[in-house]
Amino acid sequence: MKMGRAKAHALATHIYGHRMKTPILGITLFSLLATPLAAAAPSYVSEAPIAYMTDLSSGAVLFSRDADKQIPPASMAKMMTVYVAFDLIKKGELKLDQTLPVSAETWKKWNNQGSSMFLAVGSKVSVADLLDGIVTLSGNDACVVLAEGIAGSEEAFVDMMNKKAREIGLSNSRFGNSNGWPDEGVTQVTARDLATLATATIRNHPKLYKRFYSKGSFTWNGITQPNRDPLLGKVAGADGLKTGHTDEAGYGFTGSAEQNGRRLVMVVAGLDSFNGRVDESVRFMNWGFKAWKSVPLFAKGKTVDTAPVQQGSARELPLVAPRDLALTLPRTADTDKVSLKVVYQGPLKAPIAKGQQVASLIVSAPDMQRQVMPLVAGEAVEEAGFFGRLWAGILSVFGA
Repeated sequence: MKMGRAKAHALATHIYGHRMKTPILGITLFSLLATPLAAAAPSYVSEAPIAYMTDLSSGAVLFSRDADKQIPPASMAKMMTVYVAFDLIKKGELKLDQTLPVSAETWKKWNNQGSSMFLAVGSKVSVADLLDGIVTLSGNDACVVLAEGIAGSEEAFVDMMNKKAREIGLSNSRFGNSNGWPDEGVTQVTARDLATLATATIRNHPKLYKRFYSKGSFTWNGITQPNRDPLLGKVAGADGLKTGHTDEAGYGFTGSAEQNGRRLVMVVAGLDSFNGRVDESVRFMNWGFKAWKSVPLFAKGKTVDTAPVQQGSARELPLVAPRDLALTLPRTADTDKVSLKVVYQGPLKAPIAKGQQVASLIVSAPDMQRQVMPLVAGEAVEEAGFFGRLWAGILSVFGA
């Protein structure tokens, strides 16, 4: 099989002193991409019963404790409500300046019930203000008003939440309401799924994420309330996401920060105090940046390799990085023995859309589990017509 482009090999050689290994055929892509693999982590002792951290540049899991245990999310469930709204805004089906009514029934049930935006009965509130009320103030009332305004009822909106959760890969979570209020165990999530939700929010809706998730406070109806995010102002680059607390769930937090182009997502849950959540969140995120380092591999749009295409308008396809790709290693690790390998199920079959994920880049290092990163089609390949397929068949017979 033809090796990848010399440029990609040269880059790999420049970084590691190794050439790219020949791509392997017959590997099922899904099995490689289904679950990010944990790297051998530097030592960390977490105060949280449940804790999880991943590096978005590599997909490496830096820390995991009971990450797949189902737990009540409390207000961290609101990230799912916000994600559904973001998705509708992106599609043009919901407008930020669109106003939604506060019904008397909703006001009676949720006014000053737990965290509140203090919405006025009978008022109309813009989607943008409701999102600020949810993200910054953790308003239970704001969640229900938004849900009812979008879907007609909170129950119908919850169906949308669960459908969207499945679409983005929350494989072990379910939602029973829009705000995470205790519901006799119906709403359950895992730390890994919360990190997946945070990652999807950051990657799929970067402008909306930046607009709504990093405000230090928000004022509504003459009342200013601070954001409870324990990282804001304490960890460089911190810009989201969501805290949660109930007697049943304890204190939890799903957070993210970016430093020098490297973004981490963390989850802690089950802590027993507000201050404990602050201390552990700050310590955990600082450990993620200080104990680990990121080694750049390929810039977004860079061709990593090529792959043969069957029955297509082109005989080969460039495999490119969909985003900046980097390897995550312990701070003291040696990079001299790192190897790169491209794998896919091939030859690839047309039609193939530009940007479609078709392969994986596997990075291996001594004493560490491999890190798997996606590669996408650098261009579209249409299915060949009859004569094109005939000619490809002739060429294959003669080994051309």
